[in-house]
Amino acid sequence: MLHLIAEAALGRCPAPLHRFALRWAHRARVIWWRWRKPTLTACRVLAFDEAGRVLLVRHSYGTPHWMPPGGGIKGDEDPLIAAAREFREELGCELGALQLVNVMADRFHGAGNKVFVVAGQCQGQPKADLREIAEASFFAPDALPEDTVALVKQQMPHWIAALG
Repeated sequence: MLHLIAEAALGRCPAPLHRFALRWAHRARVIWWRWRKPTLTACRVLAFDEAGRVLLVRHSYGTPHWMPPGGGIKGDEDPLIAAAREFREELGCELGALQLVNVMADRFHGAGNKVFVVAGQCQGQPKADLREIAEASFFAPDALPEDTVALVKQQMPHWIAALG
C-alpha cells in the first residue's frame, strides 16, 4: 500500500524531483536486494518499429547504458500483460503482436532474477517520460550503440533468431 501512495505522490511532483527520488529509491532497493536476496520476476521488451529497428532506453537511475524497456511483474501477472503495461507506463504507447522470446535466470544486485523477454510491434511514437526514462530511441538490431548493456548486445542476435 505504501508503494502505491509513493507512486501517486511522485506522479504529481516535478520531473527533476521525481528523478532524484527514483535514484535514492533505487539505491535503497539495491541494498535491500543484496541483504535479503529475494527472487524477482521481470520483463524486458523488444519493441520493433515498422523498419525492424528495436527500441532501447536509458533510465534516469541505475546504469546509464542503453537497454530494452521493461520492469517488474506483479504477483501472478502474465508476462505478456506485464510487458504491455510497463511499455505503456514508461513510453506512453501500445505494444501489439506480443510474443514470448526467451526466459532467462540471472542474479541482479544479489537477488535472483527471472526475466521474460517479450517482443512486440510498437504502435505509436514512444516518448521518454523524462521521469523514469531519460531517453528512448530506435536502433538497427545489428548496430546497437557501443554503450548498450553487454548482455543485451550478446543476446540480441539470439532473440531476433527466436522470432523466426
